[in-house]
Amino acid sequence: MSQDASTDGDLRNTGMSLKHDREWDYELDRIVEAVEERDATRVGLQFPEGLKRRGPAVADDLRELCDDDVTFLLSGQPCYGACDLDTYLMRRTDVFVHFGHSPMKESEKIIYVPLFSNVDPFPIMEDAVEELPEEDVGLVTTAQHMNRFDEMVEWLEERDYDVHTRRGDDRLTHEGQVLGCNYASADIDADQVLYVGGGKFHPLGLAMEHPEKKVLIADPVNNVVTVADTEKFLKQRYGAVHRAMDAKKWGVIFCTKIGQGRMKIAEEIIEDNDDAYLITMDEVTPDRLRNFDMDAFVNTGCPRITTDDGPQFHKPMLTPGEYRIAVGDKPLDSLSFDTFHGTW
Repeated sequence: MSQDASTDGDLRNTGMSLKHDREWDYELDRIVEAVEERDATRVGLQFPEGLKRRGPAVADDLRELCDDDVTFLLSGQPCYGACDLDTYLMRRTDVFVHFGHSPMKESEKIIYVPLFSNVDPFPIMEDAVEELPEEDVGLVTTAQHMNRFDEMVEWLEERDYDVHTRRGDDRLTHEGQVLGCNYASADIDADQVLYVGGGKFHPLGLAMEHPEKKVLIADPVNNVVTVADTEKFLKQRYGAVHRAMDAKKWGVIFCTKIGQGRMKIAEEIIEDNDDAYLITMDEVTPDRLRNFDMDAFVNTGCPRITTDDGPQFHKPMLTPGEYRIAVGDKPLDSLSFDTFHGTW
């Protein structure tokens, strides 16, 4: 088993140095068919951050396949998940195509193109099973590898594993799928879970959500097998909580992105603290918060803003649960991973 200790626990820029070339199926025929059926003249295209550079080429291909009177509009808004739809563009187009994620909110207007990975997961799974001593194993993966999920289950069963899978809550589309904010699919009767996918954020969150389980990462993109180790991540989060314990003025962030709003949680904090102020914004960045004279912030939006980018903010940035610890409502040992469930 190989492991890069220099990046262990660092959630930034992980899983992005590809060892394999990836080709994507943009499902152009399905998009063209929808354009023709709806007599669409304005089509919106939204890509996640890592694929925005491919947007113009996809638009060019669609122009070749559609009538000249069809206009394609590329979303320039940041996009980090299916919870992050460009609603402004969506309302102003006849067809809206969201690439890179599985459906979270069904709509006749939205076409979801998940962009399944072409990377073969089985060579790295062969290495991973050496680290799975028990017969019972849970299996989870991300949307990009769901096209091979049934094959993965069969592959493990052929090697005499009793494979446990489930679909989590309504925020998840597929059985065995995990998101960066939701690991309900790992709530299964097995003490070890195999995560097949790239990056460290998903398995670290999974290990935090289910500390009683061993989470093994089989990364078919970077061709590496590691065990999710939460120690360094926890130290980072405990450090942020400690720095915020002396805070007097709190900025409570409500994210206006369509799938990330938790107003009830934000309002509860405001009601309990006269020195807490509600700040609404769509994109939460260090620069946007620098002009607010606050001692610390609570992010009720996407938890990855807090955990991925937390060290970049000029003042401590906490999750709602961490806030309760910092103000003394909960004990320090209650620190847990912030997750989303049914908040759309």
